[in-house]
Amino acid sequence: MIVTNTEFIPGYEIEILEVVFGNTVRAKHIGKDIIAGLKNIVGGELKAYTDMLADARKEAISRMIEEAEKVDADAVVNVRFTTSQTMAGAAELLAYGTAVKLKKVR
Repeated sequence: MIVTNTEFIPGYEIEILEVVFGNTVRAKHIGKDIIAGLKNIVGGELKAYTDMLADARKEAISRMIEEAEKVDADAVVNVRFTTSQTMAGAAELLAYGTAVKLKKVR
């Protein structure tokens, strides 16, 4: 499955199928919050949160690809990410794009 943030794929014509989504909601961990608070005083990367967000992006992309496969897509173009707070201490990461069929240009 080709996944790209561009609107087209060089060498192919595309047939638009539908918009597909993949999301995950993650909650902060109290222990990580305490460490993050201390790190906030001295500065530096909050590695636990960096890792958590990287995992969330991978999960959201994986779920988006699953949705594209359900409609027999060859690719997902114009992929974007967004986040939103769903409740205190929890946030959603959403990946979305357009599922398409590809036809090689001769």
